[in-house]
This record gives sequence, C-alpha cells and structure tokens, in this order.
Amino acid sequence: MIELNTISKSFGAKSVLNGVSLSIADGEFLTLLGPSGCGKTTLLRILAGLESANSGTIIRDGVDISSVPAQNRNCAIMFQSYALFPNLTAKENIAFGLKAQKVGGAEIEQRVRESLAMVHLEQAGDKYPAELSGGMQQRVALARSLVIRPKLLLLDEPLSALDAKVRQSLRRQIRMIQKELKITTVMVTHDQDEAMSMSDRIAVMNGGVIEQIDTPIELYDHPKTLFTADFVGTTNQIDGMRIGHGGKTAVVRPERVTIQREPKPGAIPVEIVLTEFSGPICRLTCRFGDGEQILVDTPSDRVLTENLYEKTACFVSFSSHAMTLFERNSHANG
Repeated sequence: MIELNTISKSFGAKSVLNGVSLSIADGEFLTLLGPSGCGKTTLLRILAGLESANSGTIIRDGVDISSVPAQNRNCAIMFQSYALFPNLTAKENIAFGLKAQKVGGAEIEQRVRESLAMVHLEQAGDKYPAELSGGMQQRVALARSLVIRPKLLLLDEPLSALDAKVRQSLRRQIRMIQKELKITTVMVTHDQDEAMSMSDRIAVMNGGVIEQIDTPIELYDHPKTLFTADFVGTTNQIDGMRIGHGGKTAVVRPERVTIQREPKPGAIPVEIVLTEFSGPICRLTCRFGDGEQILVDTPSDRVLTENLYEKTACFVSFSSHAMTLFERNSHANG
C-alpha cells in the first residue's frame, strides 16, 4: 500500500499540486489522467524521488519514504522517450540495471532471457536500438524496467510516441504483464482511451487537484464534476431549460441519445448537419432549432436503412437515467 498524504508542490508563485492525497493498493494499476500542466507528471516524479514535495508525506507499507533517495525506492520508471543506450544491444540495455545492482552473471543472463521472452523479443536481443522499430524499443524499455523486479512501476506517457495500432497492441501487453506480475503501477497520461482501457482506477486531475478517483466504468457512468464528465469520454452538454431543468446543465453520452425519423412524446426536433463514419458506428452531429448541437452515436447500418444523412429532419430523445445534471457553470453535481 502506498499513501500520498496532502502532497503540495510549488514553482515560484505557481502551485502545481495543492494538497493531493491518494492511496494505491498493492498490485493496482492507477492512472493519473488530466490535461497538460495539471500536475500529474510532477506527482509521478515526486513518487519516484526525482523531485521533492514542499509538504506532505509518502508512506509505503507503513514506512515514510518521503526523504529516501530515488535509487533506494525500489521503483522503475519508463519514459515516453525510451531512454535506451544507443551503443548497447537490447540485451545489454536490459542487463544494465542488474549490473548496477551487482547481480551475478549467470542470473543476469537468465533474467534478461526471461524479460525478452515476456515482451516477445527473443530474437532481437543482439540488435541495437537503431535497428528496432519504435514499438520494439518501447518493449525493450519495458523489459529493462521489469527485469530489476521493482516494487513499483512508474509509466510517464509510455505510448504517446507510437502510432495507433502499435499503441493499442502495447496497451494490452503492458496490462497483461502487469496483472501477471502483480506489480503496483502508476501511469501518467492525457489520453483518456489509454487510461480507460488499462487502469483499475483513474485519478482525474485538474489544476493541481484530483477531481475524482474511481474505476473507469464509474468515471464514465457517474462523473462527480462537470470537468470529469467532459474530460472522460465524449459528452453532450445541454442547457437544462430545454428539458425542464432550468439552472442546470445536462450531460448525456452520444450513444445514449436515441434518434428517429418520426416524432414521439418528449422527442426534440433536430436537423442532421454532419455524418462521421467509423466502422460499426456513425456519429451524427445534429442541430436544434436555436443552433445548439447534439452528438448522436448510432449503428452504421441504421444510417443506410433509415437515410440518416445530412440535412435530414429527425427527432432525438434520451431518458432521465441517461443524463447527469450539474449546476450551470459549476463543477459540482446538481
């Protein structure tokens, strides 16, 4: 168990972290999610011992490690830049940390071989970083982090430099390895899809504070602030006056909006202004009479069979269970 208690950090007059507190369970995959400048990387570096907090404590397994040097915290950090030594082979890069720990040669060889197998790079051990693709370099960096058997794995935007297909593949691989080894892991990202697909829990950060900590499903279905609702997934923010909730903002996910050609009780007339095809789902941008827009996700085959194309007049509706109400211009639940 790791507990960060009221961690604060300031740079001059700017406060990056403002009394952040959270607990991380053993074997948990926790993601710090938020926009650039919200303090998530600073918090990760404080956890690693690469920066010091102005105040607060870090407790791991009941011991205060706030003043323990980074090299003695038994954690591994993986950066988005990979940070591989260009003059060393993949095997030599992976073995580097073990040699620093003065592990015996036979054990180094065995652990490096196991690490290469874990990331499916058994045939690439003798290649240099320049001879490897970006995805393969990232897997070498992951193997190098895991080979020292850290108590804590820290991932700083680990996949942001990769193309979409490689990124999705490595998401699954990292998550499967993490679950198999039961390594407590903290990841920093601004990519909500990455956070949602990999994490046990997500801490959504904004302006140096944690807006909400929850499972991906809870964050998506039950956001506690308007910022969380807007940052996690795609949302429609609808003036509550339109649906009989004056002074409120209604948040509705596009897939929970129903669209049809014929009117029904409670449905609101709209015009389709844009159709975006993305495989099995089409996203329709619809416009109310006063110009406000609403997004609707619907199966692509419906677009074909019901002629849901641009400039088509339709009707949209959603149930009270599909929406979350917030006070207008507020981050608090309504």
